[in-house]
Amino acid sequence: MTDRIEIRSSVILPAEREEISLTTSDGLTLVGELALPIGRAPVATLITLHPLPTHGGFMDSHVLRKAANRLPELADVAVLRFNTRGTTSPRGTSEGVFGEGITERHDLEAAVAFAVGRGLPNLWLVGWSFGTELALKYGAAQPVVGVILLSPPLHRTSDAELATWVGSDKILAALVPEHDDYLQPAAAAKRFSMLPNLKLIGVEGAKHLWVGEVATTRVLNEIVALVNPAKSPLPDYWQPSD
Repeated sequence: MTDRIEIRSSVILPAEREEISLTTSDGLTLVGELALPIGRAPVATLITLHPLPTHGGFMDSHVLRKAANRLPELADVAVLRFNTRGTTSPRGTSEGVFGEGITERHDLEAAVAFAVGRGLPNLWLVGWSFGTELALKYGAAQPVVGVILLSPPLHRTSDAELATWVGSDKILAALVPEHDDYLQPAAAAKRFSMLPNLKLIGVEGAKHLWVGEVATTRVLNEIVALVNPAKSPLPDYWQPSD
């Protein structure tokens, strides 16, 4: 019998991984990857939105990469990652230039349209930092089950844009680090007060970048608890099939 493997930072579990391209309504090609469970249909789909590309954010930002490395196998969850316009990663460079969160609306819409076109089930937007701004600004009109916000700074999201979620039947959750550089739990509670249905999760000891395996594991467990609770909590070890 093959020895079980501890789930640590460098572990890449089995998945069906496909390099994909997204076409935006303003004519750009964006590069990305779709990771699916092997041999079974996904229960839910994460459409991930990476941190600020002008500060090093891209589709391989570590929480999103680890989600793609682990969740198809451990949680029966599909993970779609892509570089927003003008962003580079080992997968390649998406066309266009950084749009300050404005023209990236087309990028989000292209990712959702791709997932819909593939027939992927139970779509969720998972934004991290800058990605949360895109999710909040443009996600309310999209055919998604809900939105998960990791370290929302709320720099680019206006109160008027937050108000588009008032009365929405979509699920909203925000993971806010205790020591976030931009928005900590008490301030987040105040900013999000107009959205009483939003689940605000303050994470003790965590920082904006979710550095370390403890922080990553907490984030992935919270995501799975929302999108496929039957697979929560995630295991600490994985047993390969012989």
